[in-house]
This record gives sequence, structure tokens and C-alpha cells, in this order.
Amino acid sequence: MLQELRIVDLGVIDEAVIELDPGFTVVTGETGAGKTMVVTALGLIAGARANAAKVRAGRDRAAVETRWAPSTEHGFLPATEATLGAVGGRVDEDGTLIAARTVGADGRSRAHLGGRAVPLGTLAELAEPLIAVHGQTEAITLLRPGPQRAVLDRFAGVTADVAGYRELRARWQRLAADLTERRTRARERAQREQLLRAGLAEIESVAPLPGEDRQLIDEVRRLQNLDGLRAAAAQAQQALTGDDDAAAPAAALVHGAAQQLDAVGDPRLAELAGQLRSASLTLADVGTELSGYLSTLDDDPGRLTQVLERQAQLRGLIRRYGEDLDAVCAWARSAAQELLDLDTSDDRLAHLEAEVAEARRELGRVAGRLSGERSSAAERLGRLVTAELASLAMARATVRVRVGQRPGDPADPQSVPVDHGWRVAGPDGIDQVEIVLVAHPGAPELPIAKGASGGELSRVMLALEVVLADADPVGTMVFDEVDAGVGGRAATEIGARLAALAGSHQVIVVTHLAQVAAFADRHYVVDADSAGRIGTSNVRLVTGRDRERELARMLGGTNGPAARAHARDLLAGAGRSASATPLRRAG
Repeated sequence: MLQELRIVDLGVIDEAVIELDPGFTVVTGETGAGKTMVVTALGLIAGARANAAKVRAGRDRAAVETRWAPSTEHGFLPATEATLGAVGGRVDEDGTLIAARTVGADGRSRAHLGGRAVPLGTLAELAEPLIAVHGQTEAITLLRPGPQRAVLDRFAGVTADVAGYRELRARWQRLAADLTERRTRARERAQREQLLRAGLAEIESVAPLPGEDRQLIDEVRRLQNLDGLRAAAAQAQQALTGDDDAAAPAAALVHGAAQQLDAVGDPRLAELAGQLRSASLTLADVGTELSGYLSTLDDDPGRLTQVLERQAQLRGLIRRYGEDLDAVCAWARSAAQELLDLDTSDDRLAHLEAEVAEARRELGRVAGRLSGERSSAAERLGRLVTAELASLAMARATVRVRVGQRPGDPADPQSVPVDHGWRVAGPDGIDQVEIVLVAHPGAPELPIAKGASGGELSRVMLALEVVLADADPVGTMVFDEVDAGVGGRAATEIGARLAALAGSHQVIVVTHLAQVAAFADRHYVVDADSAGRIGTSNVRLVTGRDRERELARMLGGTNGPAARAHARDLLAGAGRSASATPLRRAG
């Protein structure tokens, strides 16, 4: 919910702060006083294009700052939390979120969210689920095919179905692109496949083992020094264990020394004797291991040649496929996987063609169901909006929602089979949705961009929002001049509809009609001073008698007893009407 709006140097507004009601807030004032700048300011927050001409004359920039309260008792909507987290912004200590926009006199625009400078697109992304601005110019969004299709989808309740359609379409396009790429690059793929297969065959013929190159280096070193190793081990063994021709071996000498120390009976020498006996056992163990080592030193002159040849084979693989044998094995695994992806065999292509065809048929089935639901909902939406317009001074007008498709062709890569024909499958389905208006019986059926004036377009938006109240996720709705060109009972009906809409949404309205303003929960008046400036003191919250005086001014410009009595009657009637007017539900 929008809690506060602050405007600085925008249009005729010097500075203004408006605290919004959770329900229905109305802004009134004399023509030219700047009340429409409220809508302009909110449009800037919603991502509207910046206009340097809106900067107050003589100032460097205009600024708009909004403070948003959490949407639920648990915090902001997940989409809002995600947008804020993505830019590193944060909420204030009181739990509110500040979003701001500045527009320089040079036309440059900057945006801030949660204390962080952000791209304008981020601010628009934040505002999309929070606020919808329906002004005479801002309602232009309804003139585009995308928003019109989105309006129908919300009413039909097929938003999740559209998301599923998009996933299927993306899969179909990926498969089709893969098939096309395989066909067009078949020669390159075949050459790459041949290279990979040759490399794998060479590696498989050598059959290297992980770490084998390091093991062979150790074995070559040992084989090349075989005589030296044998001599050293034999001499060491002889010194430890002795033989018939040798002097007393080291183990025997140590053992004898231990016996001599034991013989004298001295405790300290006995302790040393124990250490000598332990050393004697160690020497005997080493002698035994040396004997075993000598037995492994087979004098096989052919072994060294075999190992050197094996090393040469491995070095050849390493030169071509990796910096060591582990890298060669990794290349082989990667090449085997790549071969699966490069498979251009007839069987593989046939299998992929079948996948593409099935994905295309499935997309056509889903698109057909989605189109049927849209067509059914379009008739109901047009009927309900037309009924709403009858209460908004457009009783002779009729709104229709047309759902059509572009014919396709089997040869067109963007077409899918639907029922017994072919249709072009766009990002959101096969349908082209257009809202059209018949201004009066006998008038031509025209797109609302051509058939509705600014005020009529705002009223069409209001009628749509009333009908879509249950389905619309946007919490704050802003209307500017929705009552243009109407008066009397029609104006009262517009006020009642806005009050009904405020039962489920926050509604902000700029109006010049007392019949509409009387329904508001909170009423602000924008006045310019004698110099044409609007500061904080010139934006007043009016209640009680002050509000009666403002309504009397709006009714006829006088503040006499009759006008005041009329204003009191409007307020009393608005209270009764608001409590008795049900909000038309979607469906």
C-alpha cells in the first residue's frame, strides 16, 4: 500500500506531501492548481518516460519520493522482496520501503530503491505488481496488444496456463533449433566426430591407467640403477647379518655388547643393555627386508626396454591430449560425451525429428485449449464491462473483446497445428486480443485507441478494474479525469464505483466533480498561492466544514448556505450509497 507521496519541483508544485488513505483518497483543486501532477508523479514512480518540461521553471530537477507499507502482515509481496534483494536495497526501521525518482532539467532521470541507486527498469519492475496508473495519457498502456491480452488472461484465470504454454514453446524451439543446427552443420559435425573418434581409438589402443606415467618414471629410475641398487643392498645385508667369510656382523656385535652390560649387574647399564637388545632386533628385521628386496631385483634385461617403450606411448598421448596422463583420461571422457551430442546419424536425426514433431503437436493442443478459454471469457468480459459503462455515463457504448488468430502454415517454423488447421504460435499463445468499442448503436466497431476519448478511455479502465477487482493483483490504483465530460447522476455512479473498488484496493483519484469527491475516505485540496506556487502548506487535508466548503466550491463556486447544504447532502448520500453498492465480481 502507498503510504506517503512527496513531490518537489514538479510542474507548478514547489513541494507537497500527501499521506494516502488505505481506501479511497481524492485530490481536488482549481483548474491549473497542479492536482494532476499527483498522477504525473505516480506515473514516474511506475516507470513512465521522463519529461524535462515537467521540471519546475528555474529548478535543476524534480523529485518524487514514495513510501510503501508492507502488503501483508508478513511483509511485502515475494516479487517486491525479490526486486529489493536483487539490488541490495533495504526497508526502513519502521518496515516501510522508499522508492524515488528524479528528473533533471536536462532530461536525465535517476531512480532509487531502498537506499540504492537502481536502473529505471528496476523501479518499473517494483511498481508493476504494486500500482496501476490510469490517467488520460497513462492509460495508453491499455492501447497495446500485450496489456489487452493480459487483461483478458487475468479475467479468464489462465495466467498459470500461459506460463505452462511458454515453457512448452521454449522446449519446442530448443529442439527445433538443435535439429536445424545438426542439419546445417552436418559436415562440420562429421569432421569433428571423426577427429574425436580417432583420438578415442588411439587412447583406447594404449589403454593408459591413471597415474601410470608417474609409476613408470620410478620404475625406469630403478631399472637403470639396478647394479648399484643390488650392490648397496647386498653390502648392507652382509654388514647386518654376515656370512661365512665376513667379520662379525653388526647385529651380533650389538647383541654381544648387551650381554656384557647385563653381566656386571649395574641398573643403569642394564637399562642400556635393554636398548641394545631392541636395536639388535631392529637390525635383524632390516637384514631380513634387505634379503627380500634383493630377491625382487630380477636381472631381466628386456624389462627396461619394455618400460621405455611404454613411456614413449604415453608421452605421445600427452603431447596430443593433455599435460599429463590424468588430463588425457579427462579428455577421453569429455570426447565420449561430446560424441553423444554430435551424433548426426540417421537414427539420431530421425529420433530428434520425432521429438520436434511431438513437441509441436503438444504445443498446438495446449494453445488450442488456451484459445478456447480466452474466447469463452472474452464474451463474458465484454458483457460485464458494457454493463459497468452504463453506470459511467456511457450507456450507449458497447465493449467487445475480440480474440483472433494469425493463419499459419506447416512450412512456417512458428506455426503449430490447432484443431484442423495451422496457427502462428506467439510468445503468449496463438491469440491476438483486441478490446474494441462501439460508441453508440450504429457506430463502427473501433479499437479503443481510436474509438475512445481520453475521458472515455479512463472510464473503460475503471469499468475493467471493477470487473477484474478479484483477479487484479495490483494493490494501488490511480485514476485521473475518469469523470471527464459527465455530471449529475452519472458522476454519482462513478463515485460509487470507485468507492466499491476501494473495498479491495487502494484507490487514488484526481477529480473536479463534487459527486465523486464526496465518496472519498480522505480528501486533499491543492491550492496555488498568489504567485502560482504550490508548497506543503498549499496541499491541505480537508475534513468537516472545510470539506463541505470545498465540495460547495466544486458544485458552483459559492459558499452560501444552499451550496453548503448541497455538499452535506452529497456526503450523506455518498455514505449511504457506498454501503449499499456491491462490487461487481469477475466471472
